[in-house]
Amino acid sequence: MADSLDDTILDNAQGPAKAAGDAGSVEQHKLTEQIEADRYLASKAAAKSKSRGLRFNKLVPPGAD
Repeated sequence: MADSLDDTILDNAQGPAKAAGDAGSVEQHKLTEQIEADRYLASKAAAKSKSRGLRFNKLVPPGAD
């Protein structure tokens, strides 16, 4: 269900905000709203990742055996 919700959000962000008939006007979503939708979907994808953006490394200086 979450994937279908993500697809719905993406489709709504890409589609028109308003439309009129008889070869009338079409209004696109504001750029800020499209950016917010992209950030939201990217953050959800990042939260699902295994590493979640953190990487731990052990630093060993040379000659320290």
